Amino acid sequence: MEPTPTEIALEMNRLVEAARRDQIHLRAIGGLAVHHHSPLRQQIFQREYADIDFVVHKHERRKLDDFFRRMGYLPDRSFNLFNGDKRQIFVQEGTGRRIDVFVGDFEMCHKLPLKDRLQVHPITVPLAELFLSKTQIIELNRKDALDLVALLLDNEIGRGDDKINVERICRLCLRDWGLFKTTTINLNRVEELVNSDDINLTTPERETVLRRIDEIRKSLILMKKNILWLARDRVGTRIRWYAEVEEVER
Repeated sequence: MEPTPTEIALEMNRLVEAARRDQIHLRAIGGLAVHHHSPLRQQIFQREYADIDFVVHKHERRKLDDFFRRMGYLPDRSFNLFNGDKRQIFVQEGTGRRIDVFVGDFEMCHKLPLKDRLQVHPITVPLAELFLSKTQIIELNRKDALDLVALLLDNEIGRGDDKINVERICRLCLRDWGLFKTTTINLNRVEELVNSDDINLTTPERETVLRRIDEIRKSLILMKKNILWLARDRVGTRIRWYAEVEEVER
C-alpha cells in the first residue's frame, strides 16, 4: 500500500530533523516540498509521493552514507560511486522507498545554485528555488504543472524569501538565458492549464494563479539585461539552451 501524503511528509520531516541534529543541512525539494508550502493542494489535486528529494551542502556529502544507514536506508552503491559528488540515491529497507539527494547545487535541465541558500528555510529549499526547480523542466508534465499551480495558489509573489522571491528568480534568469527561456515557456503552459476546463479551481483561485503568473512574467520582461544576455537572446533557440537529463531507473 502506498503511503498517504501525511505519512510520507512525516518521514520527510523525520529525516530533516535527524539531519539537523547531525549538523547536516538536508533540505527538501520536489513534490513533497511543494506539499509542505501548499496546504490547499491536498483538497484540490490528489497525487502520490513515491520518493523524497533532498539537497545537501556539498561539503556534507560524505556524511550521507552513515546517516541514511542509521535512518534505515541503504545506498545505491553503483549509482553513488559514479555520481556521488553531484547526486546520491538511498533506498529504504522493506518498503523500497527512494531518497534522491542532490549534492551542492540542483542540476537537471538547468542549474540552480544553492550555496548559502540552504539556511533560508528549516525544511525545504527557498520558495524561489522550489518554483524554479519546476519551471526548469523542459518537458513539463501534468504533475509538475500542478505543483506550480499549487505553489502559485498558496504563496504570494514578492521580495524576500517568505514569499516566492521574484528578485531571486530574476537574478537567476539574468545569469542564465536558458533558465529564463524555459521558465517563460512553462509559465505559458501553466497559464494554458489554468485557463482550461481540465483543472478543478474556483474562479477566484484561477484569478489568483493567473495574476501571480503575470507578476512573474512582467518582472522577467522588465529586468535589466546585460550585453551577454541580450547577445544570447538574439541567438535564441537555434542553439539548444538546456541540458538533456538522463532518467534514473526507479
